[in-house]
Amino acid sequence: MTLRLHDTRAQQLRDFVPLDASNVTIYVCGPTVQSGPHIGHVRAALSFDLLRRWLEYRYGRVTFVRNVTDIDDKVLANATDDEPWWALAYRMEQEFSDAYAAIGILPPTYEPRATGFIPQMHELIATLIERGHAYPASDGSGDVYFDVRSWPAYGELTRQRIDDMEAAADADPRGKRNPQDFALWKGAKAEEQSDATWASPWGEGRPGWHIECSAMARRYLGAEFDIHGGGRDLRFPHHENELAQSTAAGDGFARYWVHNGLVNVDGQKMSKSLGNFTLASDVLDAHDPLVVRYALAAAHYRSGLDLSESSWAEAEAALGRIRTFIERVARFHEGKPKTIGWIDTPAACEAFEAAMDDDLGVPQALAVLHDTVRAGNAALDRADAPAVIEAAHAVRSMLGILGFDQIAPASGDDGATASALDTLVQTMITQRAQARADKDWAAADRIRDAIAAAGITLEDTPDGTHWSIDG
Repeated sequence: MTLRLHDTRAQQLRDFVPLDASNVTIYVCGPTVQSGPHIGHVRAALSFDLLRRWLEYRYGRVTFVRNVTDIDDKVLANATDDEPWWALAYRMEQEFSDAYAAIGILPPTYEPRATGFIPQMHELIATLIERGHAYPASDGSGDVYFDVRSWPAYGELTRQRIDDMEAAADADPRGKRNPQDFALWKGAKAEEQSDATWASPWGEGRPGWHIECSAMARRYLGAEFDIHGGGRDLRFPHHENELAQSTAAGDGFARYWVHNGLVNVDGQKMSKSLGNFTLASDVLDAHDPLVVRYALAAAHYRSGLDLSESSWAEAEAALGRIRTFIERVARFHEGKPKTIGWIDTPAACEAFEAAMDDDLGVPQALAVLHDTVRAGNAALDRADAPAVIEAAHAVRSMLGILGFDQIAPASGDDGATASALDTLVQTMITQRAQARADKDWAAADRIRDAIAAAGITLEDTPDGTHWSIDG
């Protein structure tokens, strides 16, 4: 089956055909680091981590670029005398990186900072001026704008007419020809930090937001690349403007535009500007990182996601069922370590592949995973070794592709603590077995009930009784 992705520009599913099947290229808009990440930022990064992992499974090599916007109006506004803008940006960048790493998001192939590519931005702006699609402000302010009316295709990404658009609010309107013209270069202002400016052919200043991504994508991926990704809220004006300035400069730019849905709170997108956000650090302090990954991945990447306490509980229960199966497989293969790392990773099953090829259908792929776990448990119940191996191999492969390959049996995680718990539970199991041998059914039931009340499940098998943390 051919991978199909929903292309925002085409507004439909399209067969994915990379420019080079030996190296798929992706550019994703990363964070603007004026403050720490909320859980919506982590969901967005996870969406493209899952896409990247699937493309690596399908094609092998993926060059994945995710930028950092470290110079911006909001970064400057949040700086203080004690923490200059560049120090704030670096500290917040580390918070984003830590949150991503916590839930197993792979680091990008390249992670450029906007401030490292000022010369490339100057080159792109000069090309646009030369081609008649950009102009320096006539008032001598140092501003440079993109002339939206000079580019007939402007608005094609979001299917808008220029006359229906609001005025661009990303720069001072001084010297603009059209209200919708957007800033490529912002002339220096007396009230802004003096070290947040760079020399340019048009005067001291700093880059506009949109030109940054066009310059960095071109630098790392060339004039044309496969996929441009980002949150749905970036479609306009950010991605519309990127597309216009890059194609107006003569670049093919992105061949597919992929956007993830947003995390919602009471029907509104979670955002810092609305003040309705939940910090990623708070979520990660309260929940196992794998639970967070599962909960964020459980909805289709293009859909909105409403998070609640039940979201975390459902994710924890789902992971518990998988852990229990893994533990049972480890016990079934006596002498193997209590993880599934010993299992070779073959190709995933066809149903899983079909789900992932259908616009990255992770919810359907997770359903296949759990169906396979159920089939594997049934095989364990009847001691069907070939079927157990088949299910275990498939589960291992699917977990690896989805980034859950760190799952391990709950009863074998904490070293000395786990050993002590195992000793206590085994003692109770022995006492229960003796009570049953003495036909003291009431005592046996009391012991089993006490074990169950502690959240522990017992499994009686022909080769003895085994226990696991109740998932």
